[in-house]
Amino acid sequence: MPAKSIRIALVAAALAAAAAPAPQAARAASALDLNNERSLSAADRADVARVEQYLNSVKTLRSKFIQTGHDGRQATGTFLLSRPGKMRLTYDPPFKDFIVADGLFIGYWDGGMRQQSSAPIGTSLADLILRRDLKLSGDVAVRGVTRQPGGLEVTLAEAKDAGKGTITLIFQDKPLALIRWRVVDAAGLTTDVGLIDAQFGAKIDSDQFVFREPSDARESDGFSRH
Repeated sequence: MPAKSIRIALVAAALAAAAAPAPQAARAASALDLNNERSLSAADRADVARVEQYLNSVKTLRSKFIQTGHDGRQATGTFLLSRPGKMRLTYDPPFKDFIVADGLFIGYWDGGMRQQSSAPIGTSLADLILRRDLKLSGDVAVRGVTRQPGGLEVTLAEAKDAGKGTITLIFQDKPLALIRWRVVDAAGLTTDVGLIDAQFGAKIDSDQFVFREPSDARESDGFSRH
């Protein structure tokens, strides 16, 4: 599987959609999103409040993950989260791709191309869940609330720019716990990421959230970078 086919949609949205003009239909939809909160039922509002409280309680998370792309292909890896602002996704071999948000920027290492891309974290969908004071209102639009037996889904987007796509957070309920998320990027492509053996409150070395090129990449061009 080519490296590009395993790119998580969070980064596709951060590094591509954020810089591209939103389609006209998406821009029209974004105007509706500004008033989306008024369309939520009382039950929706109550569930959104529970999710908001839960997400703000999550400070760190370590988990294995399995990612399924829009083409059905899968990849596995490790997901690290440290709120506010920091996360890391590292893919298992044979892939060498990884994604790091350091609190200011979100960076992607394409192991196949041996290239780095980055963007301010505020331009990415990841920013919606990495903020210090996470509020599912204002510039964050709740696009939908879905209930299932033992489960709850909340779909989010940027209120002023629906063209960036959506992120759906999927929880088991009672007790509430994040188990997966689904991202639809600006091109309409879906990526699903499921958490496996998630450890909430895990101790994580802050060094994990520093973007560094792999040592073989630094050596391959004849330069040493520190």
